[in-house]
Amino acid sequence: MYPYFKKKFIIPVAAAGMLFVGTSFREDFFEIAKQIEIFTTLFKAVNTNYVDETNPGDLMDKAIKSMLGSLDPYTVYFNEQDVVNFKINNTGEYTGIGALISRKNDRLVVREPYKNYPADKAGLKAGDEIIQIGDVLIADFKDDASQLLKGTKNTKINIKYLRQGKPSTTVLVLDEVDIKSVPFYGKIDDKTGYIVLAHFSRKASAEVKDALEKLKADGAKQIVLDLRGNPGGLLNEAIDICNLFVPKNEVIVTTKSRIEKHNNTYKTQKEPVDTEIPLAILVNGRSASASEIVSGALQDLDRAVILGSRSFGKGLVQRSVDLTYGTQLKVTISRYYTPSGRCIQALDYAHKDKNGVAQKTDAKNFNAFKTRKGRTVYDGGGVLPDIELEETKTSAIATALIKNDGVFDYATTYYYKNPNLGDKIPTLTDADYTAFKQYLKTNKLTFDTETEVALKNTLAAAKKEKIDETITAEYQQLLNALEKSETTLLDKNQKEIKNMILEELIKRYQYQEGLYQYYLKNNSEIKRAVSVLNNQTEYKTILKM
Repeated sequence: MYPYFKKKFIIPVAAAGMLFVGTSFREDFFEIAKQIEIFTTLFKAVNTNYVDETNPGDLMDKAIKSMLGSLDPYTVYFNEQDVVNFKINNTGEYTGIGALISRKNDRLVVREPYKNYPADKAGLKAGDEIIQIGDVLIADFKDDASQLLKGTKNTKINIKYLRQGKPSTTVLVLDEVDIKSVPFYGKIDDKTGYIVLAHFSRKASAEVKDALEKLKADGAKQIVLDLRGNPGGLLNEAIDICNLFVPKNEVIVTTKSRIEKHNNTYKTQKEPVDTEIPLAILVNGRSASASEIVSGALQDLDRAVILGSRSFGKGLVQRSVDLTYGTQLKVTISRYYTPSGRCIQALDYAHKDKNGVAQKTDAKNFNAFKTRKGRTVYDGGGVLPDIELEETKTSAIATALIKNDGVFDYATTYYYKNPNLGDKIPTLTDADYTAFKQYLKTNKLTFDTETEVALKNTLAAAKKEKIDETITAEYQQLLNALEKSETTLLDKNQKEIKNMILEELIKRYQYQEGLYQYYLKNNSEIKRAVSVLNNQTEYKTILKM
C-alpha cells in the first residue's frame, strides 16, 4: 500500500515540476524573442530612414554598451580589438612599447615607462605627450590611439612628442613585453621576506611560488605579501596562491548564482609550499576581486594577519562568452563567497537609487560570520583588515589630486628642474611643498570635489535660466570659501600628499624597482606588518593560535 501511494504521489509532483520549468522556459524564450524582433526592426528602420548617414557598427556598439551599462560595470561587450586587449590583460604578454599610457584630450601621455622596454630604450619619460604616431595625428584619431603602438616584433614606429612643451621625435622598436605579476620581491630584514603581487595573470601563482621558495632558501622565516592596489585577475591563480600556504583540499571560495550550473566550490588542488610560515597581507581600497579572495580566504582560515584598510569590495564573478565575428561578452554570472560564507561584494547593482547609482550596504546592516577558530568577521563589502591602518586610506583631497594629475604633473616639473639626482632619494622640504601648492594655483588645477562640481552645476543652471547675474556675488563668495577650504585640506593632509609626490618622483629616477626598494626601509604599513610578525604573541593572539 505505502509504496504504491508513494509512487502515485511522486510522479504527479515530478511532472508538475517539469511542467513549471518548461512553462517558465517557454515564457522567457518568448519574451527574449519578442524583444529581439522589436530591436531588429527598430535598428533597421533607424539605419534606413535617418536623415544623415549612419554607421551601423558604431550604433550597435553604443546600443550594446549602453544596455550592459544598466546592469553592472563588469558585464561588458568586447569588439574584435577589445578581445585582443582582454587577452593581453590576462596573460601579461604582448608585443608593444612597454609603458603605461593614457589619453588626455588630443595627446597620449606616458604615465610610466617600464625599465629596458622599447619606450624606455627610445628615451621616453613619464610626462611626455605623444602627439603623432607615424603619419597619424592623435588629435585626428578618435578611436583607441594606443592601438597604433602595437604590432609585430621589431616594427619601427616614428613618434612625435612634447616634453615640457617642446617638440621632439624618436623611433620606437616594438618588442615582446612580459609584465610580471610579481614585479618585485626581496628581504626586509634577515628573517622577513617581502613579495609584491601586482595582478593575477596566468603566471601569478608560479611567480609567487618562485619568490617564496627563493626567499625561504635565502633565510626568510616570515613573509609580507603586498596586495595593495592589486585589481585582481584570474580566479584559479588566486586559489593556487592560497594553496601555497594552506593544505590540499581546503575550500577557498564558492560562487552562488540563480543558475544552478554556475554554483561552484573551489578547493586547493596541490601540495602546499609552507603551511606554518607566519604571513602578513597588506590590502587597501584598491585591492579588488582576486586580491580579496586571497586575503579573505586566508583570513577566514586564520592563516594570515590582514593589515591596511577595507578592500574594494568586488565580489561579482564574470565569465567570457564567445559571440559571432570574433566578439565576446564578459557577463556577471554569480557572486563570490569566502570560506566563512561572507560575500565580498560592496555595491548592490540590482537595487539602485533614483539616480541609478548602486549603494553600499550600511555598516549597521553588516552580517557577522566566524573564522575557523571562531573570530568574528563581517560582510558588507570587501575585506576588513584585522589591523586597520589609517595611512592606507586615501583622503578626498588626495583622490582629487590623483584625478586631476596634480601630483603627476608636479613630479614631471620637479624632475626636469632636478635632473641629476641619479640614485638619490629626493628630499621633499616644506619649501618644496609650498612650491607644489603654488604650482596647483598657477596652473589652475581644479579639484572637482563633489561640492565643487555641485557649485559649478548650480552656476551652469543659473546661466541657462538667465538668473546668474543675480547670484554672481554669492557664487564667487562660495567659490572663494571652497578654495580656502581646499588649501586647508592640502595643509591638513600634507604628510599623505608628500608621500604621494615622493613615490611618484622615485619612479621617475629609479623606476618601479626603486620604489619597492624604498618601501623595504621606509613604508610605514610594511613596518607595521613586520612588527606584528616579529611579535609572535600579538600574531598568535590575533589568529587565536
